[in-house]
Amino acid sequence: MADRASAGAEGIEKIELASLLFDFYGGLLPEKQRSVMEFYHEDDLSLSEIAEEMDISRQAVHYTLKQAEKKLKYYEDTLGLVHRFSRNEKERARAAELAQELRSAVAGDQEAQEQLSELEQIITDLGEL
Repeated sequence: MADRASAGAEGIEKIELASLLFDFYGGLLPEKQRSVMEFYHEDDLSLSEIAEEMDISRQAVHYTLKQAEKKLKYYEDTLGLVHRFSRNEKERARAAELAQELRSAVAGDQEAQEQLSELEQIITDLGEL
């Protein structure tokens, strides 16, 4: 049972990764691959539904999807934007935690409180990029 649960979680992570890769690099894909990825990952259509929508075979949809995912992985392996984004998000969250801890430590220091407010605004702004 645990193997099935971890396999399911692994499948979800794989789908989430493919969706994230598509968010970053989808514009680089040819139109047909981009459409299949959109239908599959954003519209949550099955391969059969996509085949019907695009008037192609289910095998063609599967092949196109795999080719698109392979290209997206190649782009990530080459450019590493998703990896950097993920790392930066973790670091941003850690910086926000530290700022919050410091706020308690310098409760009576108005200048330090103002600097922390500025730092927290920078951290927030970085998250919106």
